[in-house]
Amino acid sequence: MFQKIKNIYHLFQAILANLWYRFPSRQLKVIGVTGTDGKTTTTHLIAHLLKSVGKKTSFISSIYAYIGGEEYDLGFHVTTPSPFAIQKFLRRSADHGDEFFVLETTSHALDQNRVWGVKYEIGVLTNISHEHLDYHVTYEEYANTKIRLLKSARKSVINKDDSSTKYIKSQLKGLKCYYYSARNKPIDQIENITEFNKENYAAAYTVAKLLKISDEKILKSIASFQLPKGRLEIVYDKEFKIIVDFAHTPNAFENLLPEIKQMHLGQKGKLIHVFGSAGLRDSMKRPFMGQSSSRYSDRIILTEEDFRTEKFKDICSQIASGIKKDLPYEIIEDREQAILKAVLTAKKGDIVLLTGKAHEKSLCRGKKEYPWNEYEAVNNAISKLKS
Repeated sequence: MFQKIKNIYHLFQAILANLWYRFPSRQLKVIGVTGTDGKTTTTHLIAHLLKSVGKKTSFISSIYAYIGGEEYDLGFHVTTPSPFAIQKFLRRSADHGDEFFVLETTSHALDQNRVWGVKYEIGVLTNISHEHLDYHVTYEEYANTKIRLLKSARKSVINKDDSSTKYIKSQLKGLKCYYYSARNKPIDQIENITEFNKENYAAAYTVAKLLKISDEKILKSIASFQLPKGRLEIVYDKEFKIIVDFAHTPNAFENLLPEIKQMHLGQKGKLIHVFGSAGLRDSMKRPFMGQSSSRYSDRIILTEEDFRTEKFKDICSQIASGIKKDLPYEIIEDREQAILKAVLTAKKGDIVLLTGKAHEKSLCRGKKEYPWNEYEAVNNAISKLKS
Protein backbone atom coordinates (compact mmCIF):
# COMPACT_ATOMS: atom_id res chain seq x y z
CA MET A 1 0.00 0.00 0.00
CA PHE A 2 2.81 2.38 0.96
CA GLN A 3 4.59 1.68 -2.33
CA LYS A 4 1.43 2.44 -4.34
CA ILE A 5 1.08 5.79 -2.57
CA LYS A 6 4.75 6.49 -3.23
CA ASN A 7 4.31 5.65 -6.93
CA ILE A 8 1.31 8.00 -7.17
CA TYR A 9 3.40 10.72 -5.51
CA HIS A 10 6.21 10.22 -8.05
CA LEU A 11 3.67 10.29 -10.90
CA PHE A 12 2.29 13.58 -9.61
CA GLN A 13 5.87 14.92 -9.35
CA ALA A 14 6.66 13.73 -12.89
CA ILE A 15 3.57 15.42 -14.34
CA LEU A 16 4.45 18.68 -12.58
CA ALA A 17 8.11 18.42 -13.67
CA ASN A 18 7.16 17.86 -17.31
CA LEU A 19 4.82 20.86 -17.22
CA TRP A 20 7.36 23.04 -15.40
CA TYR A 21 10.19 22.23 -17.83
CA ARG A 22 7.88 22.13 -20.88
CA PHE A 23 8.25 18.46 -21.86
CA PRO A 24 11.94 18.78 -22.86
CA SER A 25 12.31 15.18 -24.09
CA ARG A 26 10.14 16.10 -27.08
CA GLN A 27 13.06 18.22 -28.34
CA LEU A 28 15.55 15.35 -27.96
CA LYS A 29 16.09 11.81 -29.17
CA VAL A 30 16.19 9.96 -25.87
CA ILE A 31 17.84 6.54 -25.73
CA GLY A 32 16.91 4.58 -22.61
CA VAL A 33 19.10 1.76 -21.35
CA THR A 34 17.78 -0.76 -18.82
CA GLY A 35 18.82 -4.23 -17.67
CA THR A 36 20.23 -6.00 -14.63
CA ASP A 37 23.88 -5.83 -15.69
CA GLY A 38 25.73 -3.71 -18.23
CA LYS A 39 23.47 -0.63 -18.10
CA THR A 40 26.20 1.83 -17.15
CA THR A 41 28.83 0.60 -19.60
CA THR A 42 26.26 0.52 -22.42
CA THR A 43 25.03 4.02 -21.54
CA HIS A 44 28.56 5.45 -21.57
CA LEU A 45 29.43 3.57 -24.76
CA ILE A 46 26.40 4.85 -26.68
CA ALA A 47 27.07 8.41 -25.49
CA HIS A 48 30.76 8.12 -26.44
CA LEU A 49 29.87 6.75 -29.86
CA LEU A 50 27.42 9.56 -30.59
CA LYS A 51 29.80 12.27 -29.41
CA SER A 52 32.64 10.72 -31.42
CA VAL A 53 30.68 11.08 -34.66
CA GLY A 54 29.85 14.72 -33.93
CA LYS A 55 26.40 14.37 -32.36
CA LYS A 56 25.66 16.73 -29.46
CA THR A 57 24.83 14.35 -26.63
CA SER A 58 24.17 14.42 -22.89
CA PHE A 59 23.60 11.46 -20.58
CA ILE A 60 22.75 10.27 -17.08
CA SER A 61 24.37 7.14 -15.64
CA SER A 62 24.86 5.68 -12.18
CA ILE A 63 28.32 7.29 -12.08
CA TYR A 64 27.41 10.86 -12.97
CA ALA A 65 25.37 13.05 -15.29
CA TYR A 66 27.02 14.75 -18.26
CA ILE A 67 24.81 17.60 -19.38
CA GLY A 68 25.72 20.25 -21.92
CA GLY A 69 29.44 19.62 -21.49
CA GLU A 70 29.38 19.68 -17.67
CA GLU A 71 29.48 16.84 -15.12
CA TYR A 72 27.04 16.62 -12.22
CA ASP A 73 27.18 14.38 -9.14
CA LEU A 74 23.91 12.51 -8.55
CA GLY A 75 24.40 11.68 -4.87
CA PHE A 76 24.54 8.38 -2.99
CA HIS A 77 23.20 5.17 -4.60
CA VAL A 78 21.43 7.02 -7.41
CA THR A 79 21.10 5.75 -10.98
CA THR A 80 17.92 7.34 -12.33
CA PRO A 81 17.23 10.50 -10.28
CA SER A 82 13.97 12.13 -9.20
CA PRO A 83 11.39 13.35 -11.75
CA PHE A 84 12.32 17.01 -11.27
CA ALA A 85 16.04 16.25 -11.61
CA ILE A 86 15.47 14.21 -14.77
CA GLN A 87 13.35 16.90 -16.41
CA LYS A 88 15.76 19.66 -15.34
CA PHE A 89 18.66 17.81 -16.96
CA LEU A 90 16.62 17.12 -20.09
CA ARG A 91 15.71 20.82 -20.30
CA ARG A 92 19.37 21.89 -19.95
CA SER A 93 20.31 19.39 -22.63
CA ALA A 94 17.60 20.64 -25.00
CA ASP A 95 18.52 24.28 -24.36
CA HIS A 96 22.15 23.39 -25.05
CA GLY A 97 21.08 22.28 -28.53
CA ASP A 98 21.72 18.58 -27.98
CA GLU A 99 20.29 16.09 -30.41
CA PHE A 100 20.59 13.00 -28.19
CA PHE A 101 20.16 12.12 -24.53
CA VAL A 102 21.13 8.69 -23.16
CA LEU A 103 19.30 7.82 -19.95
CA GLU A 104 20.22 4.85 -17.77
CA THR A 105 16.78 3.74 -16.65
CA THR A 106 16.25 1.45 -13.67
CA SER A 107 13.30 -0.82 -13.00
CA HIS A 108 12.61 1.21 -9.85
CA ALA A 109 12.39 4.41 -11.90
CA LEU A 110 10.00 2.75 -14.34
CA ASP A 111 7.80 1.25 -11.64
CA GLN A 112 7.71 4.45 -9.59
CA ASN A 113 6.74 6.61 -12.59
CA ARG A 114 9.89 8.74 -12.24
CA VAL A 115 10.39 8.69 -16.02
CA TRP A 116 6.75 9.39 -16.86
CA GLY A 117 6.58 11.81 -19.77
CA VAL A 118 10.02 10.94 -21.14
CA LYS A 119 9.67 10.37 -24.86
CA TYR A 120 12.01 7.49 -25.69
CA GLU A 121 13.25 7.17 -29.25
CA ILE A 122 15.07 3.88 -28.58
CA GLY A 123 14.82 1.48 -25.63
CA VAL A 124 17.70 -0.91 -24.93
CA LEU A 125 17.40 -3.98 -22.70
CA THR A 126 20.79 -5.53 -21.84
CA ASN A 127 19.59 -8.55 -19.84
CA ILE A 128 17.41 -9.66 -16.95
CA SER A 129 18.92 -11.80 -14.22
CA HIS A 130 18.55 -12.39 -10.46
CA GLU A 131 18.28 -8.97 -8.76
CA HIS A 132 15.81 -6.63 -7.00
CA LEU A 133 13.30 -9.35 -6.13
CA ASP A 134 13.09 -7.76 -2.69
CA TYR A 135 11.19 -4.98 -4.49
CA HIS A 136 9.54 -6.68 -7.46
CA VAL A 137 8.90 -10.00 -5.61
CA THR A 138 8.73 -12.18 -8.76
CA TYR A 139 10.89 -12.51 -11.85
CA GLU A 140 7.87 -11.87 -14.09
CA GLU A 141 7.05 -8.60 -12.34
CA TYR A 142 10.71 -7.52 -12.54
CA ALA A 143 10.83 -8.37 -16.25
CA ASN A 144 7.47 -6.72 -16.98
CA THR A 145 8.66 -3.51 -15.34
CA LYS A 146 11.74 -3.35 -17.55
CA ILE A 147 9.62 -4.21 -20.59
CA ARG A 148 7.68 -0.99 -19.97
CA LEU A 149 10.66 0.90 -21.39
CA LEU A 150 10.56 -1.13 -24.60
CA LYS A 151 6.81 -0.63 -24.97
CA SER A 152 7.14 3.13 -24.57
CA ALA A 153 10.00 3.50 -27.08
CA ARG A 154 9.61 3.90 -30.83
CA LYS A 155 12.25 1.19 -31.39
CA SER A 156 13.44 -1.56 -29.08
CA VAL A 157 16.89 -3.16 -28.95
CA ILE A 158 17.10 -6.52 -27.15
CA ASN A 159 19.89 -8.96 -26.27
CA LYS A 160 19.21 -12.12 -28.26
CA ASP A 161 21.70 -14.11 -26.14
CA ASP A 162 20.02 -13.47 -22.80
CA SER A 163 17.93 -16.19 -21.16
CA SER A 164 15.08 -13.70 -20.65
CA THR A 165 14.56 -13.07 -24.36
CA LYS A 166 11.94 -15.78 -24.89
CA TYR A 167 9.75 -14.29 -22.18
CA ILE A 168 10.35 -10.75 -23.45
CA LYS A 169 9.30 -11.74 -26.97
CA SER A 170 6.06 -13.17 -25.62
CA GLN A 171 5.26 -9.80 -24.05
CA LEU A 172 6.13 -7.70 -27.10
CA LYS A 173 4.02 -9.32 -29.80
CA GLY A 174 3.19 -6.87 -32.55
CA LEU A 175 5.99 -4.43 -31.66
CA LYS A 176 9.01 -3.82 -33.87
CA CYS A 177 12.13 -5.10 -32.11
CA TYR A 178 15.78 -5.33 -33.11
CA TYR A 179 17.99 -8.05 -31.65
CA TYR A 180 21.73 -8.01 -31.05
CA SER A 181 24.25 -10.67 -30.12
CA ALA A 182 27.77 -10.86 -28.72
CA ARG A 183 28.50 -12.97 -31.80
CA ASN A 184 28.58 -9.84 -33.93
CA LYS A 185 31.15 -10.07 -36.74
CA PRO A 186 31.92 -6.32 -36.98
CA ILE A 187 32.59 -6.20 -33.20
CA ASP A 188 35.04 -9.10 -33.57
CA GLN A 189 37.23 -6.85 -35.71
CA ILE A 190 38.07 -4.67 -32.72
CA GLU A 191 41.00 -5.69 -30.54
CA ASN A 192 41.09 -5.71 -26.73
CA ILE A 193 37.35 -6.10 -26.13
CA THR A 194 36.74 -8.42 -23.21
CA GLU A 195 34.38 -11.29 -23.91
CA PHE A 196 31.89 -10.38 -21.18
CA ASN A 197 31.66 -6.81 -22.52
CA LYS A 198 30.91 -7.86 -26.10
CA GLU A 199 27.18 -7.81 -25.43
CA ASN A 200 27.38 -4.16 -24.35
CA TYR A 201 29.39 -3.24 -27.43
CA ALA A 202 26.95 -5.12 -29.65
CA ALA A 203 24.05 -3.20 -28.08
CA ALA A 204 25.71 0.14 -28.80
CA TYR A 205 26.58 -0.99 -32.33
CA THR A 206 22.92 -1.89 -32.99
CA VAL A 207 21.70 1.47 -31.68
CA ALA A 208 24.19 3.28 -33.92
CA LYS A 209 23.07 1.29 -36.98
CA LEU A 210 19.45 2.25 -36.25
CA LEU A 211 20.64 5.87 -36.27
CA LYS A 212 22.16 5.36 -39.74
CA ILE A 213 25.78 5.68 -38.61
CA SER A 214 28.27 3.88 -40.86
CA ASP A 215 30.22 0.80 -39.80
CA GLU A 216 33.50 2.64 -40.31
CA LYS A 217 32.54 5.42 -37.90
CA ILE A 218 31.00 3.03 -35.37
CA LEU A 219 34.02 0.75 -35.19
CA LYS A 220 36.48 3.64 -35.02
CA SER A 221 34.52 5.14 -32.16
CA ILE A 222 34.18 1.86 -30.26
CA ALA A 223 37.92 1.22 -30.58
CA SER A 224 38.64 4.48 -28.73
CA PHE A 225 36.22 3.81 -25.86
CA GLN A 226 37.53 3.61 -22.29
CA LEU A 227 35.42 1.66 -19.80
CA PRO A 228 33.70 3.81 -17.14
CA LYS A 229 35.15 4.16 -13.67
CA GLY A 230 34.94 0.95 -11.66
CA ARG A 231 34.34 -1.35 -14.61
CA LEU A 232 37.10 -3.96 -14.93
CA GLU A 233 39.51 -1.29 -13.68
CA ILE A 234 43.08 -2.37 -12.95
CA VAL A 235 44.17 -0.05 -10.12
CA TYR A 236 47.46 -1.78 -9.26
CA ASP A 237 49.67 -3.84 -11.53
CA LYS A 238 53.07 -4.78 -10.15
CA GLU A 239 53.96 -7.98 -8.31
CA PHE A 240 50.23 -8.75 -8.26
CA LYS A 241 47.12 -7.02 -9.64
CA ILE A 242 44.20 -5.30 -7.95
CA ILE A 243 41.02 -5.00 -10.02
CA VAL A 244 37.92 -2.99 -9.09
CA ASP A 245 34.52 -3.76 -10.61
CA PHE A 246 30.92 -2.88 -9.75
CA ALA A 247 29.68 -6.47 -10.28
CA HIS A 248 27.09 -7.32 -7.63
CA THR A 249 24.91 -10.09 -9.09
CA PRO A 250 25.48 -13.82 -9.73
CA ASN A 251 25.21 -13.22 -13.47
CA ALA A 252 27.87 -10.49 -13.34
CA PHE A 253 30.16 -12.81 -11.38
CA GLU A 254 29.64 -15.61 -13.91
CA ASN A 255 30.72 -13.28 -16.71
CA LEU A 256 33.45 -11.31 -14.96
CA LEU A 257 35.44 -13.87 -12.96
CA PRO A 258 36.32 -16.38 -15.70
CA GLU A 259 37.28 -13.49 -17.97
CA ILE A 260 39.64 -12.12 -15.33
CA LYS A 261 41.21 -15.54 -14.78
CA GLN A 262 41.73 -16.04 -18.48
CA MET A 263 43.09 -12.56 -19.24
CA HIS A 264 45.08 -11.62 -16.16
CA LEU A 265 45.93 -14.64 -14.04
CA GLY A 266 49.16 -16.55 -14.57
CA GLN A 267 49.43 -20.31 -14.16
CA LYS A 268 50.57 -20.09 -10.54
CA GLY A 269 48.50 -17.06 -9.52
CA LYS A 270 45.50 -17.14 -7.20
CA LEU A 271 42.26 -15.15 -7.43
CA ILE A 272 41.32 -13.48 -4.15
CA HIS A 273 37.77 -12.15 -4.27
CA VAL A 274 36.58 -9.51 -1.78
CA PHE A 275 32.84 -8.83 -1.84
CA GLY A 276 29.56 -8.65 0.07
CA SER A 277 25.90 -8.08 -0.67
CA ALA A 278 23.74 -5.04 -0.06
CA GLY A 279 21.26 -5.14 2.80
CA LEU A 280 17.52 -4.74 2.22
CA ARG A 281 18.01 -5.84 -1.36
CA ASP A 282 17.46 -9.15 -3.15
CA SER A 283 18.50 -11.66 -0.46
CA MET A 284 17.69 -14.65 -2.68
CA LYS A 285 20.67 -13.91 -4.92
CA ARG A 286 23.20 -14.25 -2.10
CA PRO A 287 23.78 -18.04 -2.13
CA PHE A 288 24.19 -17.84 -5.92
CA MET A 289 26.78 -15.08 -5.51
CA GLY A 290 28.74 -17.36 -3.16
CA GLN A 291 28.36 -20.25 -5.57
CA SER A 292 29.51 -18.21 -8.57
CA SER A 293 32.50 -16.72 -6.78
CA SER A 294 33.65 -20.06 -5.38
CA ARG A 295 33.51 -21.58 -8.85
CA TYR A 296 36.38 -19.34 -9.95
CA SER A 297 38.04 -17.87 -6.83
CA ASP A 298 40.85 -19.48 -4.88
CA ARG A 299 40.06 -17.50 -1.75
CA ILE A 300 37.09 -15.40 -0.65
CA ILE A 301 36.87 -12.58 1.86
CA LEU A 302 33.29 -11.59 2.68
CA THR A 303 32.85 -8.00 3.80
CA GLU A 304 30.36 -5.17 4.12
CA GLU A 305 28.51 -3.69 1.16
CA ASP A 306 25.83 -1.35 2.52
CA PHE A 307 24.33 -3.82 5.00
CA ARG A 308 21.85 -1.11 6.10
CA THR A 309 19.59 -2.36 8.90
CA GLU A 310 20.19 -6.06 8.20
CA LYS A 311 22.61 -8.01 10.37
CA PHE A 312 25.97 -8.21 8.62
CA LYS A 313 26.57 -11.78 9.83
CA ASP A 314 23.23 -12.92 8.42
CA ILE A 315 24.12 -11.56 4.97
CA CYS A 316 27.48 -13.33 5.06
CA SER A 317 25.87 -16.56 6.22
CA GLN A 318 23.51 -16.49 3.24
CA ILE A 319 26.37 -15.87 0.81
CA ALA A 320 28.50 -18.56 2.48
CA SER A 321 25.73 -21.15 2.10
CA GLY A 322 26.53 -21.21 -1.61
CA ILE A 323 30.33 -21.37 -1.29
CA LYS A 324 31.95 -24.73 -2.04
CA LYS A 325 32.76 -26.58 1.17
CA ASP A 326 36.43 -27.05 0.34
CA LEU A 327 37.06 -23.38 -0.52
CA PRO A 328 38.66 -21.23 2.20
CA TYR A 329 36.82 -18.04 3.06
CA GLU A 330 36.83 -15.57 5.91
CA ILE A 331 34.60 -12.77 7.12
CA ILE A 332 35.95 -9.29 7.86
CA GLU A 333 33.21 -6.75 8.47
CA ASP A 334 35.22 -3.55 8.00
CA ARG A 335 35.68 -3.21 4.23
CA GLU A 336 38.95 -1.32 4.53
CA GLN A 337 40.38 -4.06 6.75
CA ALA A 338 39.15 -6.72 4.33
CA ILE A 339 40.92 -5.00 1.45
CA LEU A 340 44.06 -4.60 3.58
CA LYS A 341 44.05 -8.32 4.46
CA ALA A 342 43.66 -9.30 0.80
CA VAL A 343 46.50 -7.00 -0.30
CA LEU A 344 48.89 -8.00 2.50
CA THR A 345 48.41 -11.70 1.82
CA ALA A 346 48.52 -11.51 -1.99
CA LYS A 347 51.56 -13.14 -3.55
CA LYS A 348 53.38 -12.60 -6.84
CA GLY A 349 51.08 -13.31 -9.79
CA ASP A 350 47.87 -13.14 -7.75
CA ILE A 351 44.80 -11.02 -8.45
CA VAL A 352 42.84 -9.21 -5.76
CA LEU A 353 39.33 -8.56 -7.11
CA LEU A 354 37.15 -6.03 -5.29
CA THR A 355 33.51 -6.02 -6.39
CA GLY A 356 30.27 -4.29 -5.43
CA LYS A 357 31.30 -0.72 -4.59
CA ALA A 358 33.60 0.67 -7.32
CA HIS A 359 32.61 4.31 -7.99
CA GLU A 360 30.19 4.63 -5.05
CA LYS A 361 31.05 7.26 -2.48
CA SER A 362 29.40 5.94 0.66
CA LEU A 363 28.80 2.83 2.75
CA CYS A 364 25.43 2.49 4.42
CA ARG A 365 25.63 1.07 7.95
CA GLY A 366 22.31 1.04 9.75
CA LYS A 367 20.42 4.12 8.54
CA LYS A 368 23.49 6.31 8.08
CA GLU A 369 25.72 6.86 5.06
CA TYR A 370 29.45 6.91 5.79
CA PRO A 371 32.01 8.36 3.32
CA TRP A 372 33.71 5.65 1.30
CA ASN A 373 36.35 5.58 -1.43
CA GLU A 374 37.39 2.17 -2.75
CA TYR A 375 40.45 3.66 -4.40
CA GLU A 376 41.69 5.33 -1.24
CA ALA A 377 41.26 2.04 0.61
CA VAL A 378 43.42 0.34 -2.04
CA ASN A 379 46.08 3.07 -1.83
CA ASN A 380 46.14 2.85 1.97
CA ALA A 381 46.59 -0.92 1.77
CA ILE A 382 49.42 -0.60 -0.73
CA SER A 383 51.13 2.00 1.46
CA LYS A 384 51.07 -0.40 4.41
CA LEU A 385 52.32 -3.18 2.15
CA LYS A 386 55.39 -1.13 1.30
CA SER A 387 56.03 0.26 4.79
